[in-house]
Amino acid sequence: MSPGPAAPQPGSPGAVRAELAAFLKSRRARLRPEDVDLPLYGGRRRVAGLRREELAMLAGVSVTHYTRLEQGRGDGASDSVLDAIAGALRLSDDERAHLKDLARPAGEVRRSPQRAGERPTSAVRHLLTAMSEAPAVVLNRRNDVLAWNRLGHALLAGHLDFDAPDRSADRPNLTDILFLSPQGRALYPRWDEEAQLAVASLRLVAGRHPQDRRLGELVGRLAVQSQDFAALWAHHPVRTCSDGVKQLDHPTVGTMELFFQSMSLTGSADQRMIAYSAEPGTPSEAALRLLASLSRSGSTAEAETEAEAVD
Repeated sequence: MSPGPAAPQPGSPGAVRAELAAFLKSRRARLRPEDVDLPLYGGRRRVAGLRREELAMLAGVSVTHYTRLEQGRGDGASDSVLDAIAGALRLSDDERAHLKDLARPAGEVRRSPQRAGERPTSAVRHLLTAMSEAPAVVLNRRNDVLAWNRLGHALLAGHLDFDAPDRSADRPNLTDILFLSPQGRALYPRWDEEAQLAVASLRLVAGRHPQDRRLGELVGRLAVQSQDFAALWAHHPVRTCSDGVKQLDHPTVGTMELFFQSMSLTGSADQRMIAYSAEPGTPSEAALRLLASLSRSGSTAEAETEAEAVD
């Protein structure tokens, strides 16, 4: 038997068209006629969710026009048409932006691949060092760790070498850690929620930067090595999250509930800093202080003594 056609290469026009088609089909499939006040006629429906002609009618576009879009031929679709389709599909703001990214004409695709050797500026590194009481990490759009302070390292990946972000060959990646390492799974009591958010954020970035081959390689590797990642990716979740609360179960200091805030770094394309903090006067703040003491001294005995004092 001859092999089937090769899958489109990440970032190629064929891959982008396939993403557009799959995204639209997934969003059409999740809507039922009764969800959008359409009459439900008798007989068995052969498709999950809305039919193409039903969606086109709701959006006020021709069936031919919508079909071309769902076949991945989005070139030439105006913002008004995309907005109408997004409204008919009841897309969120993030999903609407993702649709427009995928439907962008090939000549407008962003060409800003990141280099493996990228580094934060000296000013950012000094800021990280100064933030001795707040865990902080600098990431690129692929979630590669470009730098972290001592407390950020101790919080998120104390099992790894602190200097690993400085070596492009074995630079940590937070999505890798989350899906492929036992430590990453154990750190988050609500791992399923954390995993879904990680995939949804990565999909949004992948739509914005289809030419980033290293990002495509990351997605491909995770899909092969993690069934959980592959299953989540297939559902096309799309969401960004720049702040909120995370629950962590740290192997040294126990359970914590921490606020997090993501901040874009000016002058550093697609780099961002994520910083964590605890509510004052809570057990989480005490646990974070304990972890800070451990990260400064490197002494487990000292940390255990302080833990007894906290108790």
